[in-house]
Order: sequence, then C-alpha cells, then structure tokens
Amino acid sequence: MTDTTIVSTKSPGNLHQLAIYLTRDKLAFCAAIFLFILVVCLLFGPLLVGDMAGKLGLRQRNLAPFSLDQGFIYILGADTLGRPILARLIVGAQTTLAIAAAAVCCSMFVGGALGLVAGYSERWYSHVILRLADVIMSFPSLLLALIVLYTLGPSMTNLVIVLAITRMPVFIRTARAEVLELRERMFVSAALSMGASSRRILFRHIAPLVLPTLVTIAAIDFATVILAESSLSFLGLGIQPPNFTWGAMVANGRGYLSTAWWIAFWPGLAILLTTLSLNILASWARTVADPSQRWRLQSLRKAPR
Repeated sequence: MTDTTIVSTKSPGNLHQLAIYLTRDKLAFCAAIFLFILVVCLLFGPLLVGDMAGKLGLRQRNLAPFSLDQGFIYILGADTLGRPILARLIVGAQTTLAIAAAAVCCSMFVGGALGLVAGYSERWYSHVILRLADVIMSFPSLLLALIVLYTLGPSMTNLVIVLAITRMPVFIRTARAEVLELRERMFVSAALSMGASSRRILFRHIAPLVLPTLVTIAAIDFATVILAESSLSFLGLGIQPPNFTWGAMVANGRGYLSTAWWIAFWPGLAILLTTLSLNILASWARTVADPSQRWRLQSLRKAPR
C-alpha cells in the first residue's frame, strides 16, 4: 500500500502538475501556445473574417505581404484573385483540421474495436482482421488513397474514409498487443470466474486500459493525417472548390513561386508549424506518461541567479 501511495503521489495526476511539467520543457510550451492560438483562430476566426476568404479583389491581385495599405487582413498578402491569404488560412484551417480529426477518430474507434476483438478472441475472424491489416499495410498509404479517390471521386466523405482506412492498421495492431498482455492478468480471470461474459470483460474492463494508449497514438497520428490530406489536396484529389484546405492553397500557389512566393509559402508554413507542434507535444506527453523518463522534466529547474 505504501509503494502504491508513493507512485500515485508522484504521478502527474492534476492539471497544476502537468502545467509545471509543460513550462519546464520550452519547446513543448511553445508548441502548446501555438496550438492554443490555432484552436482560438479555428473557433472564432471565421466569425471575424466573415466572407473575406472568398471575396474577390482584382485590385489586390498578388498583393505582397506586410503591406497595410489595404487593411490588416492583407498583412500576409493576397492570392491571384485578390483574396486575403490571412482570411483563407483561418477558414482553411477549419476544413483541414476537421478532416484530420474525423479521420483519426474513425480509425481510432474502428481500428481499436477490431484490435480488441482480434486480441481477445482466438476464433477465425481474429485472423481475418490481422490479415486485413496486413493487406492495407502492404500498400503505400498515399498510393492507396490516390487509387481510391481517383475511382470514387474526390469529396470530403471519401477523403475521410480513405485516410481512416490507411491509418487503421496502426490502431488494430496496437490494441491487439495491449489486449494480449491484459487478458492474462488476474482481474480477467476473476471476472471469468464470476460469470462475466467475454463482451463485458472486453469492453468494460480491458478497453478502458487500452484507450489511453490509443489516444496517445491518435495524437501522434494527427500530424501524419494532416500531411496526407495536404498531399492529396496538392495533387487535386482533396477538397474541391469552392471549399479549400491548406494543401489546396499550396497547390494554387505552386505556379507563382517565382513571382508571388507568399501564396504557397504561408499555407506551407502553417502545415509545417502545426505538424511540428503536434509531434513535439506528443513527445512531451510520452515523457510525462512514462515514469522512467519523467525525471527529465522533474530535474529541469530554473538556474539560481
């Protein structure tokens, strides 16, 4: 009982302790601030910019950045149709992150459920699930997405489904590996001896223990899905006009790199900073969650003056 109490006392079980760990890691702290600003812009930005993202302004065609003559909304310049890039970045973030979030959530819940079944059961369908994951992983994810979207046609629904399917094997294999270890523990044997059904044991007792691992992987995978969606949009198989994403904005500016570099630069920088911040914050979360690595954050004290 004493050892358990000591471990639970030292574990980061409250928001204050997590905030302390976050401020000690400067990179993770900067990444968290950037993501917080991104979420604020995502929620309230479209209400402020209104319809400026789609408003044409032929007098502002290829307007250079950092020019405040036309107003603050044009601080990042304008594209080939005179639309302010800042407004399009804010509105495009909604579509980009909504697609990534939907794809990651679908792959996590569907892949996690299949992994739970494949790990707990030894029947024929567990082997079918594993072979299905092997088949999906045998194809390059981007190539598989290109084939499916070219066949079915580009749309938001098809894009989410394709991205979810390509990322599903990661969750299937992770959930299965966790279940294979958890099903041998004493609480499972105790539940079986008390007459609990396999479904109750799997989804009531084992699934809550597997979920934190799946959520951590989903946070890491979020950046990968953003890059995949941007690549598909860059190739013209993503969201179609009048809707747009950051990848589509980069594609629109690739023909003007020598004359109007800012059209493709700012959405490309947004993709870079978002994925980098997500990876840094996910790495910090892994360090906090691992007791053998948490000492790195606990030992980061401010140097005395």
